[in-house]
This record gives sequence, C-alpha cells and structure tokens, in this order.
Amino acid sequence: MDALDRLAEPGLDLLRRVDTLLAAGAPEGHRVWPLLRRMQVLPGEAVRHFLDLHPVPLATAGHAVRRLVRGYDDACAALTDPVLWSGPASSAYGQERAALLRHLDEGPDSLVGRLESTAGYADALADWVEGSRLALARALADVLRSTEAVAVVAATSVPAGAARRQEPAGPGAIEAAEIATRVLAVLGVAYDGAETLLREWAPSMAESRWRAPVTERPRYDTPTRIGW
Repeated sequence: MDALDRLAEPGLDLLRRVDTLLAAGAPEGHRVWPLLRRMQVLPGEAVRHFLDLHPVPLATAGHAVRRLVRGYDDACAALTDPVLWSGPASSAYGQERAALLRHLDEGPDSLVGRLESTAGYADALADWVEGSRLALARALADVLRSTEAVAVVAATSVPAGAARRQEPAGPGAIEAAEIATRVLAVLGVAYDGAETLLREWAPSMAESRWRAPVTERPRYDTPTRIGW
C-alpha cells in the first residue's frame, strides 16, 4: 500500500462531492474548462480509474520477459557448436546458420533485442506509474487540507430530508473547480508522460524482420566431407 492507496478513501469522498458540484456546471471562464475538455472526465472518475494502476505487475512482467532470453541463449549456443564437415552443403548450412544467429541475437533488431526492449518498456512504465501515483497522492493531500475542501464539503452537506439543488456557480462551485483543476492538471501531466514513453519505445519494439542470408551460387563439383 502506497501513499495514494492511503489517501484513496478520503480523496474519493471529496472528489465525489467535487463531481456533484461540477455536474451542475463550472464557473464560466474558469481554467478548469480546458482540462475538462481535454480529459473528457470528471476528477473523481479519473482518480478511480488511476487507482487501478500499480507498478508491481509491470515490473514483474519485465522480469518475466528477461527470463525468456535464456532460451534464446541456449539456442544460439547449439547453433555455434562446431560442425565437422565441409563442402557445398556445409557452406549452405553455414550461411543459413549465420542468418538465424543474427535473427536470434545480434543487435537491437534481433529477437533478443526486441525482448530486452520490451522488458525495458515495462520497467519504464512501472517507474511512470510509481512517479505518477506519488504526484497524485501529493495533489490529493494538498486539496484535502485546503480551505476549498471545507467549502465543498459544506456545500454538499445538507440535513436529512432537505431538498438539495445544485446551480451553476452556486455555493462551493468555484472551490470545486479549483480542486478539479489541481487534480486534473496532475493527471494530464501523467498521461503526457505515458504518451511520451510510447513514442520513445515504439521503434525499438517493432516487428523483428527476418534478414535473409547472403547466399553464394551452389556448387555441385566439390565433395562433401564429414569428419567425426
């Protein structure tokens, strides 16, 4: 359990109240409007979805991908064992073997290179989730102890049986918009970071294409010799 998990219950309760006030309309011209248009979600719902993101499963996936490299190492070791034969067949086999070795483990475009890139991307995502959760926890801690939170709670707390009517720019509306601005701004930065990671890592996780061997014209006038 991290800081965001510990703040989730009081934070979601406050943001539920914020969402209720914003559903009636935010103050005209407030800086929350560009954030609402961009995110297309109220802050309470946005935070509820973000709470489902955790770094541990992503870091675990990175470790699992790296463990697959051992199987490729074993295959490459088998392909590099000396072959005690010579002649046209041996040459043709050597060309195919060299091509397969390149495809398996030679440079970032090989299968092993793509595995390492995938693991690196998972690690980068785990770091992004961890950092984003910490930033969101700090934002929630700030708004929970703010004067705006007091105004929002007061505006959304009515005696039992009393009629509740929310109006645009009514009591607590400005304060709700301020809280929403702080929370959505942090989430906007987080999502920008995720998009940046995808752009940076996408080229190194593209399909690993087979690079055909450069073959010589086969000869049939030379015997094949096998030595044991």
